[in-house]
Amino acid sequence: MGRYIFRLPDIGEGIAEAEIVAWHVKVGDTVEEDGRLADMMTDKATVEMESPVSGTVVEVAGEAGDVIAIGSPLVVIEVEGAGNEEGARNQSAPAPKADVVAERIEVETPDAEDVDRAVTAASASSARADVVAEPVKKAPESTPIPAQADSAEARKPTPAPQTSHAKVLASPAVRQRARDLGIDLSEVRPAEDGRVRHGDLDAFLSYNATGGFQPAGVKGRDEQVRVIGLRRRIAENMAASKRNIPHFAYVEEYDVTALEEARAQLNSGRGANADGRPKLTMLPFLITAICKLLPKYPMLNAHYDDEAGVVTRYGSVHLGMAAQTPGGLMVPVIRDAQDRNLWQLAAEITRLANAARDGSAKSSELSGSTITVTSLGPMGGVATTPVINRPEVAIIGPNRIVERPMFVKGADGVERIEKRKLMNISMSCDHRVVDGWDAASFAQDLRKLIEAPALILAG
Repeated sequence: MGRYIFRLPDIGEGIAEAEIVAWHVKVGDTVEEDGRLADMMTDKATVEMESPVSGTVVEVAGEAGDVIAIGSPLVVIEVEGAGNEEGARNQSAPAPKADVVAERIEVETPDAEDVDRAVTAASASSARADVVAEPVKKAPESTPIPAQADSAEARKPTPAPQTSHAKVLASPAVRQRARDLGIDLSEVRPAEDGRVRHGDLDAFLSYNATGGFQPAGVKGRDEQVRVIGLRRRIAENMAASKRNIPHFAYVEEYDVTALEEARAQLNSGRGANADGRPKLTMLPFLITAICKLLPKYPMLNAHYDDEAGVVTRYGSVHLGMAAQTPGGLMVPVIRDAQDRNLWQLAAEITRLANAARDGSAKSSELSGSTITVTSLGPMGGVATTPVINRPEVAIIGPNRIVERPMFVKGADGVERIEKRKLMNISMSCDHRVVDGWDAASFAQDLRKLIEAPALILAG
C-alpha cells in the first residue's frame, strides 16, 4: 500500500490560493477515481476537485472556510501500489482535466483585470450553502478529578440560588398579570403603601423596555456561524464598495397609477407564458425607461477605475439585476437590455433569477454589468440606500407601491383628492463621478416616463 498526495492544482491564471467551500469526503471514506473531493472557491470561480485515483482518504487539508495555497496538499489517499509519496514534496499534481474541473460561477469585471470589483460569485449549487452554520468546536473536557483527590474546596456544598421569600402585597388581578408577563413581583418597587398595583407594573415595564426586562419565553441557544464562500465574498465586496466609494442617495416619489393600469391591461386575459409571453411586472417597464434615458446621462452607465483615474462610459446597457439566492445575493446580467421589449425583458428576468437560485447560471451571466437595479418587491420598504455594485457608479432601487390620497388636477383645472398608487425610487451614486444635479435630473426625467407609460412604449 502507498499514499497518493493530491495537491491543489493551478485552477486559474494568477490564482495563488483557494478557499475550501465544502468537503464531499472525510477521513476514512473510500473514493473512486474521478470521485468528488471538495469545492474550492477562488476570486474567479468555484471549482469542484475530483480524485485522480481510487483509494481511502487518510488526511484532509482543513475545514470549510480554510484557505489553501496552490500546490499545497489537499487530500492524502491510501492507494494500491507505491502511490506518489516519494518525492511528492517537489512536484505538483497535474492540472485536472476540463471535464473534471466543473466551473460553477465566475466573477470578474469586463476587463478581467480587477476581480475584486465584482459583486458576487455563486456556489456550485444551492444545495451547497456557502454560509455553513457549524457550532464552534469545544475544547476537550478536562479529566474528571478522581474521588481520592479530595480537598476542602471539593467538599464544600454548592450554595443554592438565593430566592426572595419576602411577602409582596398585591391584588389577585395584579399577581395574575405579573405571572402572564413573567415578572417577579419582588423586583417591582411599589409607589405607595408597599402594595404593588397595575401602575407599578406599567412603570416597571417602561423602565426596563430597553432590554433589562424580557418577558418569559423560549430562549434559543447561542451559535457562531462561519462566514465563508459566497457570503464571505459578498461581505468583502460590499465593504470595499462602502470603503472606497463616497455614496450619496437620492429618493423621489412617483405616481404609478397609470403605469399599473397599463400593466393590468397588457396582462388582461393572459396567463403565465400564454402565447409565449410571460405576465409583466413593474421591473420590465422600469428597465425600459432607464434604458431610454441613459444615452442622455452616460455618466450613470459607466465604470470608474479609481487606480487609473479613468471613467468608461458604455454605449450598451448591461443591466445587473440583484437576486436573492439560498447562498446570498447574486447579480445576474441582462445583456443589451436596451434592445429588448417588455416581454423579452420579463422572460429574461425570470430565466436569470431561476438560474441564479438553482446554481445553473453561467459565469458570463454573472459579470459585466454596467448599472444595477435592485428590488425587494412587496417588501421594498419606503426608501432604500443600496450599495453600489463596484466598479459601477450607480444603482437604482424601486420600493413598495402604496395607496395614498393625493391632490390631482382634472381636465377642468380643478384639484380633487383621489386615491393614487405611489412608489419611491431610490438611487445611490458614486459622488466622484456623478453629481447630485445629474442624479436629480435623471430622476425627474424618469418620472415623466413612469407617469406617462405611453412614452415608455413609444419607439
